[in-house]
Amino acid sequence: MTKQTILGRVTQLAKANINALLDQAEDPQKMIDQLIRDYTNNISEAEEAVATTIGNLRLMEQDHAEDQAAAKEWGGKALAASRKADELRTAGNAAEADRFDNLAKIALGRQLQSEKEAGTAEPTIASQTEIVDKLKTGLDQMKAKLGELKSKRDSLVARAKSAQAQNQMMDAVKNIDVLDPTSELGRFEEKVRREEARAKGKEELAASSLDAQFESLDALGDGAEIDARLAQLKAGAA
Repeated sequence: MTKQTILGRVTQLAKANINALLDQAEDPQKMIDQLIRDYTNNISEAEEAVATTIGNLRLMEQDHAEDQAAAKEWGGKALAASRKADELRTAGNAAEADRFDNLAKIALGRQLQSEKEAGTAEPTIASQTEIVDKLKTGLDQMKAKLGELKSKRDSLVARAKSAQAQNQMMDAVKNIDVLDPTSELGRFEEKVRREEARAKGKEELAASSLDAQFESLDALGDGAEIDARLAQLKAGAA
Protein backbone atom coordinates (compact mmCIF):
# COMPACT_ATOMS: atom_id res chain seq x y z
CA MET A 1 0.00 0.00 0.00
CA THR A 2 1.46 3.38 -1.01
CA LYS A 3 1.95 6.35 1.24
CA GLN A 4 -0.76 8.32 -0.64
CA THR A 5 -3.31 5.53 -0.24
CA ILE A 6 -2.72 5.14 3.48
CA LEU A 7 -2.65 8.86 4.20
CA GLY A 8 -5.78 9.29 2.12
CA ARG A 9 -7.55 6.73 4.31
CA VAL A 10 -6.24 8.33 7.47
CA THR A 11 -7.39 11.84 6.50
CA GLN A 12 -10.65 10.88 4.80
CA LEU A 13 -13.00 11.82 7.64
CA ALA A 14 -10.83 14.66 8.92
CA LYS A 15 -11.95 16.65 5.90
CA ALA A 16 -15.66 15.87 6.41
CA ASN A 17 -17.89 18.92 6.74
CA ILE A 18 -19.70 18.06 9.97
CA ASN A 19 -21.91 21.15 9.85
CA ALA A 20 -23.18 20.19 6.40
CA LEU A 21 -23.94 16.67 7.62
CA LEU A 22 -25.82 18.03 10.62
CA ASP A 23 -27.86 20.34 8.39
CA GLN A 24 -29.10 17.29 6.47
CA ALA A 25 -29.64 15.11 9.53
CA GLU A 26 -33.14 14.49 10.82
CA ASP A 27 -31.67 13.28 14.11
CA PRO A 28 -28.38 15.11 14.86
CA GLN A 29 -27.50 12.83 17.78
CA LYS A 30 -27.76 9.69 15.67
CA MET A 31 -25.81 11.43 12.92
CA ILE A 32 -22.92 12.30 15.25
CA ASP A 33 -22.92 8.84 16.84
CA GLN A 34 -22.72 7.28 13.38
CA LEU A 35 -19.95 9.70 12.43
CA ILE A 36 -17.98 8.68 15.53
CA ARG A 37 -18.43 4.99 14.67
CA ASP A 38 -17.33 5.57 11.07
CA TYR A 39 -14.39 7.64 12.26
CA THR A 40 -13.33 4.92 14.72
CA ASN A 41 -13.62 2.17 12.10
CA ASN A 42 -11.66 4.25 9.61
CA ILE A 43 -8.87 4.79 12.11
CA SER A 44 -8.80 1.07 12.90
CA GLU A 45 -8.39 0.25 9.20
CA ALA A 46 -5.65 2.85 8.90
CA GLU A 47 -3.89 1.42 11.95
CA GLU A 48 -3.85 -2.00 10.27
CA ALA A 49 -2.36 -0.49 7.12
CA VAL A 50 0.25 1.46 9.08
CA ALA A 51 1.11 -1.63 11.13
CA THR A 52 1.71 -3.54 7.89
CA THR A 53 3.95 -0.76 6.60
CA ILE A 54 5.90 -0.73 9.86
CA GLY A 55 6.22 -4.52 9.72
CA ASN A 56 7.61 -4.34 6.18
CA LEU A 57 10.08 -1.67 7.31
CA ARG A 58 11.24 -3.83 10.19
CA LEU A 59 11.78 -6.75 7.79
CA MET A 60 13.88 -4.54 5.53
CA GLU A 61 15.87 -3.36 8.54
CA GLN A 62 16.38 -6.96 9.61
CA ASP A 63 17.54 -7.96 6.11
CA HIS A 64 19.86 -4.96 6.04
CA ALA A 65 21.33 -5.91 9.40
CA GLU A 66 21.82 -9.49 8.17
CA ASP A 67 23.56 -8.23 5.01
CA GLN A 68 25.86 -6.10 7.13
CA ALA A 69 26.58 -9.01 9.45
CA ALA A 70 27.18 -11.30 6.45
CA ALA A 71 29.57 -8.78 4.90
CA LYS A 72 31.51 -8.61 8.15
CA GLU A 73 31.51 -12.39 8.49
CA TRP A 74 32.73 -12.95 4.90
CA GLY A 75 35.38 -10.31 5.46
CA GLY A 76 36.60 -12.22 8.48
CA LYS A 77 36.67 -15.47 6.52
CA ALA A 78 38.58 -13.82 3.69
CA LEU A 79 41.15 -12.49 6.14
CA ALA A 80 41.52 -15.89 7.78
CA ALA A 81 41.94 -17.65 4.41
CA SER A 82 44.47 -15.08 3.26
CA ARG A 83 46.56 -15.46 6.42
CA LYS A 84 46.45 -19.24 6.06
CA ALA A 85 47.65 -18.92 2.47
CA ASP A 86 50.53 -16.72 3.57
CA GLU A 87 51.54 -19.27 6.24
CA LEU A 88 51.45 -22.13 3.73
CA ARG A 89 53.40 -20.17 1.14
CA THR A 90 56.04 -19.35 3.74
CA ALA A 91 56.21 -23.05 4.57
CA GLY A 92 56.84 -23.82 0.88
CA ASN A 93 53.41 -25.30 0.19
CA ALA A 94 52.51 -23.13 -2.76
CA ALA A 95 49.67 -25.28 -4.09
CA GLU A 96 47.83 -25.30 -0.78
CA ALA A 97 48.54 -21.59 -0.39
CA ASP A 98 46.90 -20.89 -3.76
CA ARG A 99 43.85 -22.88 -2.68
CA PHE A 100 43.40 -20.73 0.43
CA ASP A 101 43.94 -17.55 -1.60
CA ASN A 102 41.13 -18.70 -3.89
CA LEU A 103 38.95 -19.26 -0.83
CA ALA A 104 39.82 -15.74 0.33
CA LYS A 105 38.75 -14.38 -3.06
CA ILE A 106 35.44 -16.23 -2.86
CA ALA A 107 34.84 -14.84 0.62
CA LEU A 108 35.69 -11.33 -0.59
CA GLY A 109 33.18 -11.77 -3.44
CA ARG A 110 30.48 -12.78 -0.96
CA GLN A 111 31.45 -9.82 1.23
CA LEU A 112 31.14 -7.43 -1.72
CA GLN A 113 27.72 -8.87 -2.66
CA SER A 114 26.41 -8.48 0.88
CA GLU A 115 27.71 -4.88 1.04
CA LYS A 116 25.95 -4.06 -2.25
CA GLU A 117 22.65 -5.51 -1.02
CA ALA A 118 22.97 -3.57 2.23
CA GLY A 119 23.80 -0.36 0.34
CA THR A 120 20.86 -0.81 -2.05
CA ALA A 121 18.42 -1.25 0.84
CA GLU A 122 19.54 1.84 2.76
CA PRO A 123 17.72 4.51 0.63
CA THR A 124 14.54 2.43 0.67
CA ILE A 125 14.76 2.01 4.43
CA ALA A 126 15.28 5.76 4.86
CA SER A 127 12.27 6.52 2.65
CA GLN A 128 10.03 4.00 4.43
CA THR A 129 11.14 5.34 7.80
CA GLU A 130 10.02 8.83 6.75
CA ILE A 131 6.69 7.45 5.54
CA VAL A 132 6.11 5.58 8.79
CA ASP A 133 6.83 8.74 10.81
CA LYS A 134 4.28 10.67 8.75
CA LEU A 135 1.70 7.91 9.09
CA LYS A 136 2.16 7.82 12.86
CA THR A 137 1.71 11.60 13.00
CA GLY A 138 -1.41 11.36 10.84
CA LEU A 139 -2.89 8.69 13.07
CA ASP A 140 -2.14 10.72 16.18
CA GLN A 141 -3.92 13.70 14.62
CA MET A 142 -6.91 11.58 13.70
CA LYS A 143 -7.15 10.13 17.20
CA ALA A 144 -6.96 13.64 18.64
CA LYS A 145 -9.73 14.75 16.26
CA LEU A 146 -11.85 11.77 17.29
CA GLY A 147 -11.35 12.61 20.97
CA GLU A 148 -12.33 16.21 20.26
CA LEU A 149 -15.45 15.09 18.42
CA LYS A 150 -16.46 12.82 21.30
CA SER A 151 -15.93 15.60 23.85
CA LYS A 152 -18.00 18.03 21.80
CA ARG A 153 -20.72 15.52 20.97
CA ASP A 154 -23.21 16.69 23.62
CA SER A 155 -22.57 20.33 22.79
CA LEU A 156 -23.08 19.75 19.06
CA VAL A 157 -26.29 17.80 19.69
CA ALA A 158 -27.66 20.53 21.96
CA ARG A 159 -26.79 23.24 19.45
CA ALA A 160 -28.35 21.30 16.57
CA LYS A 161 -31.58 20.69 18.49
CA SER A 162 -31.70 24.33 19.60
CA ALA A 163 -31.26 25.48 16.01
CA GLN A 164 -34.00 23.10 14.90
CA ALA A 165 -36.38 24.44 17.56
CA GLN A 166 -35.59 28.02 16.56
CA ASN A 167 -36.25 27.23 12.91
CA GLN A 168 -39.60 25.65 13.81
CA MET A 169 -40.52 28.71 15.89
CA MET A 170 -39.54 31.09 13.08
CA ASP A 171 -41.61 29.06 10.61
CA ALA A 172 -44.58 29.36 12.96
CA VAL A 173 -44.09 33.12 13.30
CA LYS A 174 -43.75 33.48 9.55
CA ASN A 175 -47.12 31.80 9.06
CA ILE A 176 -48.83 33.70 11.88
CA ASP A 177 -51.28 35.43 9.50
CA VAL A 178 -52.53 32.10 8.31
CA LEU A 179 -52.44 30.25 11.59
CA ASP A 180 -53.35 33.08 14.02
CA PRO A 181 -56.29 31.77 16.12
CA THR A 182 -57.36 35.34 17.01
CA SER A 183 -58.39 35.84 13.39
CA GLU A 184 -61.39 33.53 14.05
CA LEU A 185 -62.35 35.64 17.09
CA GLY A 186 -62.11 38.73 14.94
CA ARG A 187 -64.59 37.36 12.45
CA PHE A 188 -66.93 36.32 15.27
CA GLU A 189 -66.67 39.79 16.82
CA GLU A 190 -67.58 41.37 13.50
CA LYS A 191 -70.62 39.13 13.28
CA VAL A 192 -71.68 40.17 16.81
CA ARG A 193 -71.27 43.82 15.90
CA ARG A 194 -73.51 43.38 12.87
CA GLU A 195 -76.14 41.66 15.02
CA GLU A 196 -75.92 44.48 17.57
CA ALA A 197 -76.30 47.07 14.84
CA ARG A 198 -79.31 45.23 13.47
CA ALA A 199 -80.93 45.11 16.90
CA LYS A 200 -80.23 48.81 17.37
CA GLY A 201 -81.83 49.51 14.01
CA LYS A 202 -84.95 47.60 15.02
CA GLU A 203 -85.00 49.48 18.31
CA GLU A 204 -84.79 52.81 16.56
CA LEU A 205 -87.48 51.76 14.14
CA ALA A 206 -89.75 50.70 16.98
CA ALA A 207 -89.09 53.96 18.83
CA SER A 208 -89.90 55.93 15.72
CA SER A 209 -93.27 54.18 15.35
CA LEU A 210 -94.14 54.79 19.01
CA ASP A 211 -93.30 58.47 18.76
CA ALA A 212 -95.59 58.75 15.77
CA GLN A 213 -98.47 57.26 17.78
CA PHE A 214 -97.90 59.69 20.63
CA GLU A 215 -97.73 62.55 18.20
CA SER A 216 -101.14 61.47 16.86
CA LEU A 217 -102.52 61.53 20.41
CA ASP A 218 -101.08 64.95 20.98
CA ALA A 219 -102.72 66.17 17.82
CA LEU A 220 -106.12 64.88 18.96
CA GLY A 221 -105.67 66.56 22.36
CA ASP A 222 -104.92 69.89 20.70
CA GLY A 223 -108.09 69.62 18.60
CA ALA A 224 -110.25 69.00 21.68
CA GLU A 225 -108.71 71.97 23.46
CA ILE A 226 -109.44 74.19 20.51
CA ASP A 227 -113.06 73.04 20.36
CA ALA A 228 -113.45 73.70 24.10
CA ARG A 229 -112.11 77.21 23.85
CA LEU A 230 -114.32 77.94 20.90
CA ALA A 231 -117.33 76.83 22.90
CA GLN A 232 -116.28 79.15 25.72
CA LEU A 233 -116.01 82.04 23.32
CA LYS A 234 -119.45 81.45 21.97
CA ALA A 235 -120.94 81.17 25.43
CA GLY A 236 -119.42 84.46 26.51
CA ALA A 237 -120.72 86.25 23.47
CA ALA A 238 -124.28 85.17 24.17
